[in-house]
Amino acid sequence: MKVLRETFTWQPPDRHRQEDFFRAARDEEVYVAVVDRAILGLASLYRPQSFLHSLYVDVRGLGVGAALLAHVAAQADGPLSLKVQEPNARARAFYAREGFICVEHGRDDDSDVAWLRLVRET
Repeated sequence: MKVLRETFTWQPPDRHRQEDFFRAARDEEVYVAVVDRAILGLASLYRPQSFLHSLYVDVRGLGVGAALLAHVAAQADGPLSLKVQEPNARARAFYAREGFICVEHGRDDDSDVAWLRLVRET
């Protein structure tokens, strides 16, 4: 997935495989944005925790990310939360524009990359 390689620049390119995504998302609802049979983005929701596990967009500037986020939020049973890697400035700016606030921070045991947990009440 091209967007994964662009987003997670500190990880080796071969780390992101489709089977890894499907394994991680097996208990999640996955929503896909498609236009003219082309996948423009996807989002996955872990409904029991109203947790946005993934939001990836291949084409920026068309509102695909905001549309997927709105759809996932409408499906969630409570305030939507997510984790974002701290080095991912583009995603952090997007979520701030969408009304998310940071409520926790930590560090990933596997990669030692810092993350932020964000929540949006409405």
